[in-house]
Amino acid sequence: MRRKGIAVVGAGLIGRRHAGLIARHDHLAAIVDPAPEARAVAEDLDVPWADDLPTFFAAGAPDGLVIATPNQLHASHAHLAISAGCPILIEKPITDSSVSGAEVVRAARDNGVPILVGHHRRHNPIIAAVKDAIDGGAIGRIVAVHGQFWLYKPEEYFVPSWRRRSGAGPIFINLIHDIDLLRYLCGEIVRVTAAQSNTARGHDVEDSAAVLIEFESGALGTFSVSDTVSAPWSWEFTSGENPAYPRCDTSAYAIGGTHGSISVPDLMLWLHPRKRGWWEPMEGRRIEVVSEDPLVRQIQHFREVIEGRASPLVSGEEGLRTLRVIEAIKHSAEERRGVDLIY
Repeated sequence: MRRKGIAVVGAGLIGRRHAGLIARHDHLAAIVDPAPEARAVAEDLDVPWADDLPTFFAAGAPDGLVIATPNQLHASHAHLAISAGCPILIEKPITDSSVSGAEVVRAARDNGVPILVGHHRRHNPIIAAVKDAIDGGAIGRIVAVHGQFWLYKPEEYFVPSWRRRSGAGPIFINLIHDIDLLRYLCGEIVRVTAAQSNTARGHDVEDSAAVLIEFESGALGTFSVSDTVSAPWSWEFTSGENPAYPRCDTSAYAIGGTHGSISVPDLMLWLHPRKRGWWEPMEGRRIEVVSEDPLVRQIQHFREVIEGRASPLVSGEEGLRTLRVIEAIKHSAEERRGVDLIY
């Protein structure tokens, strides 16, 4: 028996947001989470509630499943859905390690079950516009990339102890989004060299890191990440994607090519109008896009994947490759050496 609609397992912050969007833009089959708060969310949305995913699946799989549980549960929940032939959208990271992530990807491939990984920024029209500009040759061959994630997380953010311990920190929690976008826009990453520091906050996990990135194309990139800098240069502050963050009209990334450069997400394209040269004038123009909620677009895309009308924009393999880059960055910072990516 197949249940109509998309179910959500895990009713934390992102799970509740998924549930509300599915209820408005698709059909919410159920919320699965043992917490009393989750049951209240289900009642508010007037949908079934279940406290256990195996029990829920025993009565029939839904059209699709959004996995928004803690990272360490992603693999077990994914395998359960795969065994039921149920397409899945897994919140990033695909799992808590590349080893378990590879097992999920293999199982999905062997069983013909599609996986969509929740790197939702790829669904933002801003990123689609940047991708089109780069692929269309607007800036020529990419030579250099620079990105920043600088903002200040308030002290109350760190009240839950897990946010001060290994496995948290801005590399795993925040930089993974940025690395996924750089891979998507600029090509595969083949080597990283990183350094990290915890001196500002003194927690067990880093509060700042710097990364040198080598792309397969020969392009080089740098990325600076810190959750203890009072600054606007982050995707969160500059994209306007999440209304929880006050928007600042500046950029978080700069992508430089042989014929021009583009800053993101403010979408300023800089070109020499006549002849290229350091003494020649440059002109900047803003690429215009229509703003849309990438989480809504992601759910709509998931429905297309479920119905066989589209292939996942962020497949299980793509999510796994991004996770491997993040793991390599952590290894590089901890071991104080460059790390090659082997795919």
